[in-house]
Amino acid sequence: MPGCADQELLLGGLVDNELDAANVAMVEAHVARCDGCREELERLQGLRNLLRTDGVRHAAPGSLVRRIAASPGLSPTAANENHLRGWLVPGLAGAVAASLAMLTLLPPGADSIVDQQIVSSHVRSLQPGHLTDVQTTNQHIVKPWFNGRIDFSPPVPELADQGFPLAGGRLDSIDGRTVAAIVYHRRLHTVNVFAWPAKNGGDRAFVKDGFAVTEWSRNGLRFAAVSDIPAAELRQFETLFVKRSG
Repeated sequence: MPGCADQELLLGGLVDNELDAANVAMVEAHVARCDGCREELERLQGLRNLLRTDGVRHAAPGSLVRRIAASPGLSPTAANENHLRGWLVPGLAGAVAASLAMLTLLPPGADSIVDQQIVSSHVRSLQPGHLTDVQTTNQHIVKPWFNGRIDFSPPVPELADQGFPLAGGRLDSIDGRTVAAIVYHRRLHTVNVFAWPAKNGGDRAFVKDGFAVTEWSRNGLRFAAVSDIPAAELRQFETLFVKRSG
């Protein structure tokens, strides 16, 4: 089933992590109700994953990168020599950039599609009726609620005495996998903690689209906390969450 023509560029932008959080939420909402665009998105994601496979991805040699950068045909002065060059050179530069992108084949970095999905899932959860599947401040209700719905048991520490009251939990989706989302409040703000099984990875923190994100791994689970509170407060939240999770 073909996807919607007016969504082609947006689907490509979603896969390539080129959309802001608001547009990601909009496209994901469309994909959720459009079978054609959902199939097209899965095809694009499959192609992207294939290109990142070991043995397929190749980095451009440094000598090639230097020769392209030193090419006089790409300099601003040469581009302004006449109208024809002014039209051709940006196109040539774009073609070169695209070629280099194909040579490097989307190297993984801090600004990954998973990072974008973490932020967009947080934004989507803030829409009315999307924040929790089970709404309660009782950790002894939230933690058992996940039993039978996912094949792992995320910690649900009590942090209300430190200014982070529990709000509930829900199931969400990150990078095609079902994850647990434990929800806390900080004054009038929301903190989402996503958890899923994964090999231990390094701790990291960054800000994307105005949202602070901090990630860590413990006991075979990967955690990602996201909120619009200051990054320092979110790191404080992570410290408390880890300490009280045992």
